[in-house]
Amino acid sequence: MATRVASLSDLPDVTPVRVDVEGIPICLVRLGGDVRAIHDVCSHEEWSLSDGGQVFDAEVECSLHGSSFSLDDGHPSSLPAMVPVPTYAVTIDGDDVLIDVSVALNGAPTPDF
Repeated sequence: MATRVASLSDLPDVTPVRVDVEGIPICLVRLGGDVRAIHDVCSHEEWSLSDGGQVFDAEVECSLHGSSFSLDDGHPSSLPAMVPVPTYAVTIDGDDVLIDVSVALNGAPTPDF
């Protein structure tokens, strides 16, 4: 079931924003008219990807140690992270941004921390 988390018009472009859906921290990134959602916690060191993270080429870079994660499939493209973070389905309905956290699109398990 999808949950409304934001208004598309309120999301800054290419800037990570944290939202919480059913107790799961989500890193939400607007790329023009598209929005991507991945788990907000870096799989390397339990650091928020939206806390100071920067977006380059559809990847978000963790501000703590520099690992980058694909906004498409959650896989890290640089060390020290080696484990993907979950990605979630996003639906845009008018100006509403909805996220479904019932299952990770990439099959990555939801971290326990």
